[in-house]
Amino acid sequence: MTAEPHSPDTDEVTADEITERILALPGVELLVATEESGAPEVAWGWRFFYVGPDRRQPFATIGERDMAGFDEESRLDRPGVFRLNLELGRREFHRIFGYPPAEADERRASVDVSALDEVLPHPVYGTAAWACVLNPGPRSLAEVERLIRHAHARASERHRRRP
Repeated sequence: MTAEPHSPDTDEVTADEITERILALPGVELLVATEESGAPEVAWGWRFFYVGPDRRQPFATIGERDMAGFDEESRLDRPGVFRLNLELGRREFHRIFGYPPAEADERRASVDVSALDEVLPHPVYGTAAWACVLNPGPRSLAEVERLIRHAHARASERHRRRP
């Protein structure tokens, strides 16, 4: 999977470009959900990023379509829309959003999780300290790149502590 070249004339970043940025980090493994991988059909095509080959817990995912019946609020079925999801940990989640992940569900009504280019609590996994951004662009890209490194560092530390 190779990234389409990023055009300097546009601030849009593709899902393939984000994938390449994540894969450039040390020790990252990519699993694309398919029928052959044993993933449920609603997840086919989603990309899961892990540190290490054991693939115990992803630190990032990218989806380009809704998971029908489970996760449709982001409206990923709009043309060209994708969502990057990142596991931040409780402290970073609280720092960014101003409240702990445990409050994500009760505050969800005030968040438009279909908004583009904005770091938001994840619509399903916010309570587990996950954030998301649809189509990172000029408003969010610098923060997204920092958060990718943060999530990767957390996953790398978890991987180092495993026996």
